[in-house]
Amino acid sequence: MNELWAVMSLFGSSFLSATLLPGSSEIVLVSLLLASKANPLLLIAVATVGNTLGGATNLIVGRWLPEPARQKGTTTAQRWLHQYGTVALLFSWVPVVGDVLCVMAGWLRLSWRSAVMWIFIGKALRYLVLAGVTVQGMAWWSS
Repeated sequence: MNELWAVMSLFGSSFLSATLLPGSSEIVLVSLLLASKANPLLLIAVATVGNTLGGATNLIVGRWLPEPARQKGTTTAQRWLHQYGTVALLFSWVPVVGDVLCVMAGWLRLSWRSAVMWIFIGKALRYLVLAGVTVQGMAWWSS
């Protein structure tokens, strides 16, 4: 697999992983890092952008839902978003919970710019930590 295909497959996987569809971007990223298929910073950037665009897709899906009416009970995601605003989207990378947070942020009509910024930061931090652990493990294993 050449570098272009590696990067494209990571982008596709990271995009799908952030939507309501199943994906495995972490496995793809770690595999590409272990195989030294591309520059690690490029892989982190591509995974972050793809995953952020997937999260933004969930925001759009939420915006398509009818505006929320007053209701008695609230979900955990709603409470987080009401209490912390778009900062709660730092946790958009968490499996299942993150998808719900993004959809709910769109449904609650939270600020688009702020939401995408916090989604990007959360996802970038996740991929940085994952890549850092992988690269450190590779260095330790080879020594």
